[in-house]
Amino acid sequence: MNKTPSKEDILKWVQEHPEKASKRDISKAFNITGNARMELKRMLRELRSDGLISGSRIAFRSSSELPPVSVLRVSELDNNGELWAEPAEWNSENDRPRILFIPKSSDAALTIGDRILCRITPTENQDHQLEARLIRRIGSGPDLVIGIYRLGSEGGRLVPIDKKNSWEYKIASQDSKNAKDGELVEAEQVGPRKRLGLASARVIEVLGDPMAPRSISLIAIHQHEIPDHFPDDVILEAEQAIPVELGERTDLRNLPLFTIDPSDARDHDDAICAKPDENPDNAGGHIVWVAIADVAHYVRPGSCLDIEARKRGNSSYFPDRVVPMLPDALSGNLCSLHEGVDRACMCVCIVLNAKGIKLDHQFHRGIMRSPASLSYEQAQEAFNGNYDDATKPLAKSLNDLFLAYKSANKAREKRQPLNLDLPERKIILSDEGEVLSVDFKNRFDAHKLVEEFMVMANVCAAETLEANQESLLYRVHEEPTLEKLNALREVVEDSGLQLAKGQVLKTHHLNKLLEAAEHSEDSEIINMTVLRSMSQAYYSPLSLGHFGLNLRRYAHFTSPIRRYADLVVHRALISAHKFGDDGLNDSDRELLKETGEWISSTERRSMLAERDTSDRYLAAFLSDRIGAEFTGRISGIAKFGLFVKLDTSGADGIIPLSKLGREYWRYDDRERTLRGEDSGRIISIGMACKVSLVEATAITGGISLEMLELEGKAMPKSSSRQISHKGRRIARSNDKKRKSKRK
Repeated sequence: MNKTPSKEDILKWVQEHPEKASKRDISKAFNITGNARMELKRMLRELRSDGLISGSRIAFRSSSELPPVSVLRVSELDNNGELWAEPAEWNSENDRPRILFIPKSSDAALTIGDRILCRITPTENQDHQLEARLIRRIGSGPDLVIGIYRLGSEGGRLVPIDKKNSWEYKIASQDSKNAKDGELVEAEQVGPRKRLGLASARVIEVLGDPMAPRSISLIAIHQHEIPDHFPDDVILEAEQAIPVELGERTDLRNLPLFTIDPSDARDHDDAICAKPDENPDNAGGHIVWVAIADVAHYVRPGSCLDIEARKRGNSSYFPDRVVPMLPDALSGNLCSLHEGVDRACMCVCIVLNAKGIKLDHQFHRGIMRSPASLSYEQAQEAFNGNYDDATKPLAKSLNDLFLAYKSANKAREKRQPLNLDLPERKIILSDEGEVLSVDFKNRFDAHKLVEEFMVMANVCAAETLEANQESLLYRVHEEPTLEKLNALREVVEDSGLQLAKGQVLKTHHLNKLLEAAEHSEDSEIINMTVLRSMSQAYYSPLSLGHFGLNLRRYAHFTSPIRRYADLVVHRALISAHKFGDDGLNDSDRELLKETGEWISSTERRSMLAERDTSDRYLAAFLSDRIGAEFTGRISGIAKFGLFVKLDTSGADGIIPLSKLGREYWRYDDRERTLRGEDSGRIISIGMACKVSLVEATAITGGISLEMLELEGKAMPKSSSRQISHKGRRIARSNDKKRKSKRK
């Protein structure tokens, strides 16, 4: 050979001659002499920089091996607070390597999904073979898209199901994973979006028939990246767990600690009982026991179970399934306080006076045996004096518990937590997963009783850990922002009500407002607007109080089966009371802030997924009722249209401005109203309306409506012309031209 080779020529030769891979061998093979050697040196340097060759004895590096400088994706934050990454691209049949990220103090904080350019170095550490050091952050990970795969004459396309994403993607045949036309797929964007034409994507997983009833929750699970499969080592660890023995635990099996849960509950993580206090100095007082599943005994810090539980952060609940934080061997068995079997528990004994004020409390690590697993309906019937076979033997215990609640409720009323009254709807499914009906959930005194004693136990946990100067995660709920309060006042004043001004807002001010709205037509919209004005609660090692509950300190202790925050608090209590060696370790304490931020984000992730799933089920429920008329109330206003909450189903739909009659509507951002330019009519939040269903799409959850009546007055039929200033001028201009021609 006598021509100067290209980099591709060099790569091909190195592949074919791995035994002759020095610079001299390459020079000889390509007959490179003189100044051309400088060009060869430059090309070899670039090939090394690109990670395509390695070593002084030049070796070809395949696409399934990692170059020394690689693009990685941050994939995990482990129990020790260390970030792990994996290659952004990986073509080998072998597993992607797990790479430990070594940060510098000057590095910006990274989050799961970030794409980073790193320098990779091998290590002889037993825990990991590769380490990465940041060169620069490239951006967040490739966009994950759930959509319908469409196969046409020009190849494959992905049509996103997200209402907020109207961009389609093209999918090359080799990137389709053999998806069939019309199937639901999960894909990721490949490369940047182009100014013209469709962006490219590749299918990661084929999810199947999008119209199958069970696909609805699966869409949200994948769309929000909720882990729904447990690794084998996690399942094995859970299945190898064995029941605890009494040992040094407190024996609580003589107490009638029964569970009260929804009738379809699979896990039971709390049990309660009460009796009158026999202390003559506390006449009319009660002693209440709240026992909680001892998850910390089975989920040890740093174990496979612990790492997976932290990754999930919490359980996610959908109408057709639960994605649990812990495998069923624990969540549905050993940790669940089932009737008639011994179970490990953490218990707090609370002393109340006759006014329901807490006088004292004490924590125990014990073993209990529940005499009964009751539903809320059963418990309520018993409180009303109607006993069945399960509740009759517990009549005295149930009565004592209800009397203790009546006392506790006096203290609650004096404390004045936020007293929202929003009907909660429940989607009823058939065995096949199809929506049968949408019903209102009943809310009994039994619900309020359990909630109040759980709040009390959570307060006890926070107080105990503070008193022992032990680290913990608080549940923080800050007061509403000024901006949200101003928006609330506008809605309140439109309804003819008032909210106190010029003073620090307290929950009793909001309760006074809610009480004033209680019997008005605007009650639900006022309750909803108050709820929307609230700040998002979160977890933090700093005690900033809980505005909604009107408490100075609060922590989550009562649901460790489904919330990682509660597990952290259990470990803190174990450490504070020296209940065992499975409490908080130094790493847990150092990472409390990061843990709080992470599980706050997983909680928000689950809430969004659960809400999206409800929207899709409601759209599916209404999809065969196109043209039907419904009543509702305006729940939101934007410059592109109105949001309406339907009275019966609670479904949220949108009315585009084009479906609001023939006139132009002007949006007032400050007042959050629409004003008709011709009629002067004003549309505001809370107004009653009658609407017609135009479209309901289960796959996106989108519901489109048309306004028929507003506050009892008919709306003119909508026009198809553009509703815009420009369109209005064009229409008027055309009218004048037509009139001129007629003249």
